[in-house]
Amino acid sequence: MLRLPAVGRALAGAAHCKGNLTTSSNVRTSVRASSNLVEVFVDGKPVMVEPGTTVLQACEKVGVQIPRFCYHERLSVAGNCRMCLVEIERAPKPVAACAMPVMKGWNILTNSEKTRKAREGVMEFLLANHPLDCPICDQGGECDLQDQSMMFGSDRSRFTEGKRAVEDKNIGPLIKTIMTRCIQCTRCVRFASEIAGVEDLGTTGRGNSMQIGTYVEKMFMSELSGNVIDICPVGALTSKPYAFTSRPWETRKTESIDVLDAVCSNIVVSTRGGEVMRVLPRLNEDINEEWISDKTRFAYDGLKRQRLTQPMIKDASGQLVPTSWEDVLTRVAGVLQGVQGSEIAAIAGGLVDAESLVALKDLLNKLDSEILCTEEIFPVAGAGTDLRSNYLLNTCIAGIEECDLLLLIGTNPRYEASLFNARIRKSWLHNELQVSLVGHPVDLSYSYNHLGDSTQVLQEIAAGTHPYCQVLAQAKRPVVVVGSSCLQRADGAAILSAVSTIAQNARVSSGVDEGWKILNVLHRVASQVAALDLGYKPGVEAIRKNPPKVLFLLGADAGCITKADLPKGTFIIYQGHHGDVGATMADIILPGAAYTEKNGTYVNTEGRAQQTRVAVTPPGLARDDWKILRAISELAGVTLPYETLDEVRNRLAEVSPNLVRYDDVEEANYFKQANELAKAVNQSLLAEPLVPPQLSVKDFYMTDSISRASQTMAKCVKAVTEGAAAVEEPAIC
Repeated sequence: MLRLPAVGRALAGAAHCKGNLTTSSNVRTSVRASSNLVEVFVDGKPVMVEPGTTVLQACEKVGVQIPRFCYHERLSVAGNCRMCLVEIERAPKPVAACAMPVMKGWNILTNSEKTRKAREGVMEFLLANHPLDCPICDQGGECDLQDQSMMFGSDRSRFTEGKRAVEDKNIGPLIKTIMTRCIQCTRCVRFASEIAGVEDLGTTGRGNSMQIGTYVEKMFMSELSGNVIDICPVGALTSKPYAFTSRPWETRKTESIDVLDAVCSNIVVSTRGGEVMRVLPRLNEDINEEWISDKTRFAYDGLKRQRLTQPMIKDASGQLVPTSWEDVLTRVAGVLQGVQGSEIAAIAGGLVDAESLVALKDLLNKLDSEILCTEEIFPVAGAGTDLRSNYLLNTCIAGIEECDLLLLIGTNPRYEASLFNARIRKSWLHNELQVSLVGHPVDLSYSYNHLGDSTQVLQEIAAGTHPYCQVLAQAKRPVVVVGSSCLQRADGAAILSAVSTIAQNARVSSGVDEGWKILNVLHRVASQVAALDLGYKPGVEAIRKNPPKVLFLLGADAGCITKADLPKGTFIIYQGHHGDVGATMADIILPGAAYTEKNGTYVNTEGRAQQTRVAVTPPGLARDDWKILRAISELAGVTLPYETLDEVRNRLAEVSPNLVRYDDVEEANYFKQANELAKAVNQSLLAEPLVPPQLSVKDFYMTDSISRASQTMAKCVKAVTEGAAAVEEPAIC
């Protein structure tokens, strides 16, 4: 795949070029030879580029924009739209700028009469069969064809024949197709095969009869399918849930992050009239590049369904009835004051921000309680959560592109962290990454060496007796990734100990430098890393062993604990934004704000702190979680020492400074110490196979209270189920 030159090299080339203007021709020649750059001219302006640079890239280096439809910098070059035609001086005919490498001395003419006529001709052909339905097209205002036809097209049409029509394709509940608008740029086909790793889309027919579709009518089965909406340059592929709801210029755009998985992709939330209209990706090369998963993109309709909008108290008949904030806060404060500190416990859910986590911790600590748990389990034996390097994706998401060998243990990254899986596929495709898997065999959109699903394989690799150890020793930059899902097992500590030993042995045998991280943990929920940084105990085993009289559920909706696990008289306080699992078992409900309705701090699986931004106001009487906890503390007589968001973040910095170093990954490098502590783990591996809980795309669509409330996600589950039944076998292994 052709790539833009690295920024550093480009700047270095520019510096050489600038410095050489004042030197003699001999010195200039020697410097150019040593830098191995090629001099070309764009409209008479000289520019130094690397060999292999395309005409289009050379033009963009000097700030000249070349129109294009089929070219995309993250996809392979197709060269089939011809919109990027430019004239090369003394060349017999225009050349496609996206596919033609530059040659020394070329003068590229981007605004000549021949170039303008070529672009007009191409645009005339593109519009010959294109329907003029811009007023009803959802791409209006964001359409490349619309913009480029105004800038580079002709002022009149010579086409008088009837336009062709193409039947629309039904490719699922997410993507709306109007294939008559398609200009056959094949971006969607290349995205599906190269980025998503599915061969569902392709072309049939030739010439005027050419069509893009799925060959046979079926759902476009990919967790990244919605990205074809963004890369489609016309209105052929648009969002089905968003269809005919708003125009781009009517919406207000807020930069934020997604919290429905632990990757925390960067997004733009488009809102109108206090409602989220759609979610789009935001460029971040270190995390999600310019892609987002379908759950991130389409689950936003769950934000307005099954919402908790007012405080509620259970009456004498056992029914939850609405009440005022004054009454409910007084009742909560009275309940907390009426029991001993050791009789109060709290569980934090997967969508909770760091500000709320620290406020809850401070509140319970002031009430003399230390029982603060997360829903997700993590082994505490050995190094446990005491060493931060023991529970992070230490290599970082972008760092996976630098490794040459990857060992996945008990995880299915395709559905646990879709954008991380896309990075793995990118490295597998372009860098010849070798991938191996210990665990249940799954479809990961790339080929891998399946070593087995038995824990015996882990023991053998850790002991150095497995044949794979030789492969591991030959790797220059190995990476071991263990899924947090397989650490939920009863022998999770033994699994983590074995993985730590494998990583340490790989470091010693392959001679990797100290700066390269090998051990990685892939989390599934957005709040887990921040909770562990703040000192929460992973898992609810402590609560099961010593049931409290008062249980505070902060957005805990995973069903990790039920009423059957608690004594009959346990008083349950639920604070959250959806009427999900936790709310159904509560005696008191405190309505909180969702991630699009607050400024919150989240730490993703690689340890990077990021912020959500307020896009819409919370519905009804719902309030920010940390503000509710601050009000409870005041009425309970243990007032928390902060009143503003900045003061809460100052408290975060006191507890764990990395939580407020936004967009920065603080490195942790205590792998050797963690491995030494892991040797003290007195636990044996179970004979059960390593099976991650998310085995199918059906489970991917509904993993939290927001996606479970989404009608769009429900339609996806139905479509996948019906598609699987139609072929009489599961769609995904």
